Amino acid sequence: MHRHVLPVLLIAVHLPLLSVAQKQGQERIDSLVQLLPAMADDSAKVKLLEEIGYSYYGINPDEGVKYGHASLELAQKLGWEKGMAQAYNTIGINYGYGKADHPKALDNYLKALTISERIGDVRQVASLLNNIGSVYDDQGDDNKALAYYERSLAANRALGNTNSVANNLSNIGVVHTRLKNFEKAISYKKEALKLKEELGDRWGIATNTNQLARIYGEMGRLDTAVVLFKVALGIYRELGDRNGEAKSLAQLGSANIYRAQEDPMLEKVLLRDALLYTDSSLSIYREIGELHATSDAYRTRSEINHAIGDDASALADHKIAEAYEDTVFNLEKDKKLVQQAMQYEFDKKEAFNRAEQEKKDQRERLVRNGIAGGLAFALLFLGVVWRQRNKINTARKRSDELLLNILPEEVAEELKNTGTARARHFDNATILFTDFKGFTQLSEKVSPAALVAELNTCFKEFDSIMTKHHIEKIKTIGDAYMAAGGLPDPQHGSPSDVVRAALEMQEFMKRHKAASEAAGKPFFEMRVGIHSGPVVAGIVGVKKFQYDIWGDTVNTASRMESSGEVGQVNISEATYALVKDEPGLTFTPRGKVQAKGKGEMEMFFVERTA
Repeated sequence: MHRHVLPVLLIAVHLPLLSVAQKQGQERIDSLVQLLPAMADDSAKVKLLEEIGYSYYGINPDEGVKYGHASLELAQKLGWEKGMAQAYNTIGINYGYGKADHPKALDNYLKALTISERIGDVRQVASLLNNIGSVYDDQGDDNKALAYYERSLAANRALGNTNSVANNLSNIGVVHTRLKNFEKAISYKKEALKLKEELGDRWGIATNTNQLARIYGEMGRLDTAVVLFKVALGIYRELGDRNGEAKSLAQLGSANIYRAQEDPMLEKVLLRDALLYTDSSLSIYREIGELHATSDAYRTRSEINHAIGDDASALADHKIAEAYEDTVFNLEKDKKLVQQAMQYEFDKKEAFNRAEQEKKDQRERLVRNGIAGGLAFALLFLGVVWRQRNKINTARKRSDELLLNILPEEVAEELKNTGTARARHFDNATILFTDFKGFTQLSEKVSPAALVAELNTCFKEFDSIMTKHHIEKIKTIGDAYMAAGGLPDPQHGSPSDVVRAALEMQEFMKRHKAASEAAGKPFFEMRVGIHSGPVVAGIVGVKKFQYDIWGDTVNTASRMESSGEVGQVNISEATYALVKDEPGLTFTPRGKVQAKGKGEMEMFFVERTA
């Protein structure tokens, strides 16, 4: 029985000192509030008050409710029902997300929904259905949460609102995870992840990848969970999301604790890794002031230290965790004082902004004068820039050619356009591994130059075969060759393409062996293994980077190669299921074969039909 419920690290309560995100949010609110006195159009003022109220929900929800009611009163005075619905929604958001007052949130959402349905505002209806679902979700009423999320999903699909569809799917996946409907949860999360990738929403990709990892962790598929946690960690770091980074590190620590419980042989190594991940998350949580999460991280570290026999450190960490919990409790009691401090910051900022506006006007006059002088200076360089243009274009062409020789075309384009290339999850990739029999012995008999020349002859032919079948060469590792079908473009490199390519590789090796024997030269013989399944693919490193793939599918494909025989193409049961009906292929069942680290697995030799 698995015990893989990975801990959810909670977000801390508001602290007396404003966080960086809160300060940025407050600055935006300040700029909006400055617009109110000059706002002559009442309907525009309704929108502005509503926007200010919405902006407050994560900073000071009491202020958010106040501005929401101001927007509502003005909309009611105008008889503007759409404005009334939006104001009710904003009030509900501040009660629900800001104050966790679910009854008041639900009351305001339902009022907004009634109006929006009456006036036929389908976009607002779709949004409100999702918000109502989130209230029931927070209350643990899974059936009602699913009902409203599904209604919102249907409405957003009809509207073609891709981002909202992705959010609905993600929310539904969370509820199914709580209900232990893991296969459904994975299906919804994967669809949400795919849409976020299409939208280029990096934060959405990271969040859904992280949540997928947690689902796999609860299912006991810890290796897959660890791979996905690492993918999410990389994206959070790329985005500079310190909280997301710390959360992923903490979850990697927890996952390694459970892996250690299941694998006594690697227990010490896994616990060491768990301690490193937990220490890294703890450092970030202390830095950003996430008290709940810091307490949880200390408890996790206490558990690890106890497991490795350091009871003194375990006890010390436990006491620190309790101290943090006491601090959180006291902060909750002082929440009103915190909100008063934030209001003081707001009032002080408002007075400061009025003074700054006068300085800003003066700076703008100086800027206008500077622009005129700068324009004249820029014209002097125009001729130089023109002459350099051809040189730059030539260098860019050479750079593009080199990049395409290292990375798949789609990945290279993304890297050029955005400066980064996101990791992607592929549900169905087919991985091919080869290895030469007796390579070490042969390397002792021939010169290094002759050995490299022989490898080059074989690998050049393999590259040609991969290109012919639209299969992506991943890398060579010594005398091993690795390729993958179904990525980065899932439309290319089908499982049957990979199998036929492997057969061509073995046919080449047989011809090459015959020619080498006739010439009295040494030769290689080769094993080939193939397996199909999900992988994660992306770029690793920042220097001499390369496109690579990870996941249990890769490990299993390697086992297919090492469990195969010279001159044969050995495929797994998963690949066999995908190609068994392909014309021109014949299969020889091998039964259950022992594979290192995997136990007994069904395998098949595949050949061309005679």
